[in-house]
Amino acid sequence: MIAKVKTLPPRAKVKTEDTWDLESLFASDTAWETAFKKWEKQIDRYEDYRGKLGDDAKTLAACLKFDTEFERAGEKLGTYAFLKTTEDMANSTYQRMQGRYRNVASRAGQAASYIRPEIMDIPEATMQKFLASKVLAEFKLLLEQLLRYKAHTLNKGEEKLLAMQAEMSDAANQIFRQLTDADMKWGTIKNERGELVELSNSTFSSFLQSPDRKVRKKAFHEYYTQFKSHENTLAAALSGSVQRDVYYARARNYPSALEASLFHDKVPASVVTNLIGSVHKHLPALYRYYDLRRRKMELRDIHHYDTYVPILSELKSKHTWQQAVKLVIKAIEPLGSEYCGILERGLNGRWSDRYPNQGKQSGAFSCGSFDGDPYILMNYQPDVLDHVFTLAHEAGHSMHSHYSAKHQPFQYYNYTIFVAEVASTFNEQLLARHMMKNAKSDKERAFLINREIDSIRGTILRQTMFAEFEGVTHALAEAGEPLTVERIKSEYRKLLEQYFGPDFTLDDELSLECLRIPHFYRAFYVYKYATGLSASIALVERVTNGGKTELNDYLGFLKGGCSKYPLDLLRGAGVDMEQPTAVDTALDYFERLVGELDELL
Repeated sequence: MIAKVKTLPPRAKVKTEDTWDLESLFASDTAWETAFKKWEKQIDRYEDYRGKLGDDAKTLAACLKFDTEFERAGEKLGTYAFLKTTEDMANSTYQRMQGRYRNVASRAGQAASYIRPEIMDIPEATMQKFLASKVLAEFKLLLEQLLRYKAHTLNKGEEKLLAMQAEMSDAANQIFRQLTDADMKWGTIKNERGELVELSNSTFSSFLQSPDRKVRKKAFHEYYTQFKSHENTLAAALSGSVQRDVYYARARNYPSALEASLFHDKVPASVVTNLIGSVHKHLPALYRYYDLRRRKMELRDIHHYDTYVPILSELKSKHTWQQAVKLVIKAIEPLGSEYCGILERGLNGRWSDRYPNQGKQSGAFSCGSFDGDPYILMNYQPDVLDHVFTLAHEAGHSMHSHYSAKHQPFQYYNYTIFVAEVASTFNEQLLARHMMKNAKSDKERAFLINREIDSIRGTILRQTMFAEFEGVTHALAEAGEPLTVERIKSEYRKLLEQYFGPDFTLDDELSLECLRIPHFYRAFYVYKYATGLSASIALVERVTNGGKTELNDYLGFLKGGCSKYPLDLLRGAGVDMEQPTAVDTALDYFERLVGELDELL
């Protein structure tokens, strides 16, 4: 008898109540089409203001108002098209819808391209008078943020040349992607069940979580064999990416590539250096955790491929969607009845597209917009505990979007990445603490603590090591030092030795890890994961140990959108990321968890 193969349902067979309701954006595809045609016709109105922005404050205000309204309508259209595409990636109707939206958005961008340089050309004295006028009051912050770039904006000819380099400047990243995603092949490896499984970028992490050490070890060495074979090409690509960052920073008159990347968020370099300093100070707790792992896993020595498998076997737990929602809402009760009530209605209603179906985009995300509900895509599986945490995480993003859209005008509602991870990981922290507190046994609590330790290790400690490596490589390039394959590997090896400690066995291949990290082609980004989780841990302790004032401070942060710079928003919530206090608080918590896990095991 042939076993029946369980397959995913086609989109048309998914229960309506398990899908999102996009009516807050558009009631139907027909309604979208009507709005799209109206929006497209508006592009020509940009010409009404060309060459006139310096005439008077009223004209500038009218242009900014039109541009804002045009972008708002475009966001609504684009969000609907994107979400419909993710329901079934093979649906050509929605692929075409999204393609048409992108085409018009690109044309609009070209039509509006004169606005920024014209504003930059307005004389300083004239601009100050404009900024003092009531007619521009709603755009004052927007203009002030734009004018910060004046010292880093070149003349029109030079700007044109930089713009023409866009595709060329991405060559290093494209080479890296093509080589690692398409050309490199690793063959197959037997897993712990004796099944032959293809080794790839996507399956490598699964192999590292195998309970069979022989499987983990073989996967590790086989995987890095390919990186060794291509190390010169990969090093050249990484060097090219670093040189690109240095070039653009110098072309635009920034002191360094690091400061160029931080400029948008108005974050001083001290935030990154303080992060690194605090992590260095707490590395002994990380060394203790690695030794704890070695002892509890009964290993003579510990290698990198021993650090991802859970010390304890996976807890057998099952949460239906309704049970997961109930658990998340119970965990976030410290955020108050209003927050919990809005989220509970959204999750039990149709904010979320809940389960997998044929062709649906993988993974999970939150997609908030100014005019629509803050939708969540999930591929929820009831027997995967991590999916409950993913739901809490994405719900944090969605509530951030909800509060920002309700309390800010369109031009100031869309928060930056620097603060985005605070709202999401805040909810994860509340869920983790709630589950640890209510664990039914020491084994269950130990499992949850181990999960939390690994989460902090991966998000704060590991990402900080990556950020430090980015700083080192860019500083070398800025000093004129060639980034050869040996220099890149040796600098990375120094960091590995520092972050893993004297009693950790570092395989030679691990020095090649720096050649496989995609984040390094978008430099000075990963530190935001570390600062975000650090801020959320500090804020969770402040809110749960505080009262109404502390809660209102945090909710005020969620309502802030981008009406202030990220550091100012976080100060209002109760943490100052220019000081090391928040990172120290997070890593003190990490140290306490390591101590408790050692006792429990």
